[in-house]
Amino acid sequence: MGIIERKEREKEHRREEIINAAEKVFFEKGLQLATMDEIAEKAELGKSTLYLYYKSKEDLYLAVLMRGSQILYEVFEKALSSGEPTMKLVANLGEAYYDFFKEHRNYFRMFHFFENPQLHKQVSEEMMQLCSTSNGRIWNLIVELIQRGVREGVIQKNLDPMQVAVMLWSNSNGLMRQMDREDTYWKDKMGIDLEATLRLTNSLLLEAIMTDEAKAKYPEFVI
Repeated sequence: MGIIERKEREKEHRREEIINAAEKVFFEKGLQLATMDEIAEKAELGKSTLYLYYKSKEDLYLAVLMRGSQILYEVFEKALSSGEPTMKLVANLGEAYYDFFKEHRNYFRMFHFFENPQLHKQVSEEMMQLCSTSNGRIWNLIVELIQRGVREGVIQKNLDPMQVAVMLWSNSNGLMRQMDREDTYWKDKMGIDLEATLRLTNSLLLEAIMTDEAKAKYPEFVI
C-alpha cells in the first residue's frame, strides 16, 4: 500500500469515528442541544480536528443523516427485489417505510431537518449537494416504479409520477410522525389505532391511483 493510499484510508477511518461519535450525541440530545465539544470528547479528538472534516455542526448532523438515507435506500431496494407485480411492489414500499420507522426511529427523526430552513444557513453547499444526491436516489426508486405502473396500465396515465410519490410519502410520513409523538393520545383519548389508520390510508391511496383494469386484476387492493 502506498503512502497516499494509506493516508486516505486513515482519513476515512477518522471520518467514520467522528460520525460514530456524532451519531451517539445527536441521537441522545438532538441537533439543538448537542455541541461540537461533546462530539469531540466522545470521539476522543480535539474540536479543531472535527472542523478539519466538517465545517459546522449542521454539516456533521447531515453526515449522520445520510447514514439513515442509505439504510432507507437499501430497505427500499430489498422491498422492490421480490419480483412481484408492480402494484404489490408499491404496497411493499409503504410497508418497508413503516418497518424503517420502527427499526430506525432516530434516523427517521433526523429527516425532519429539512423542514426548518433556518438550520440550512449553517450547512455548506457541498454537504447540501451530497444530501440532495442521496435523497434523489430514493425518490428515483419510487418514481421509476410508478412510471412502470403507468406503462403497464395498472396506474392511471393522467397522474404525474412525482406527484403520486409525494402523495404516498406525505401520507406515510405524516401518520408516522403522529405515531412517534402522540401515539398514546390518539389511542387512549381518541380511540384511533394509527398503525391501522396508516394501512387503511395506504390502501385507499393505492386504489385511487389504480386503473379499472388493475382493480379487476388485483381485487386484493380494492377496499
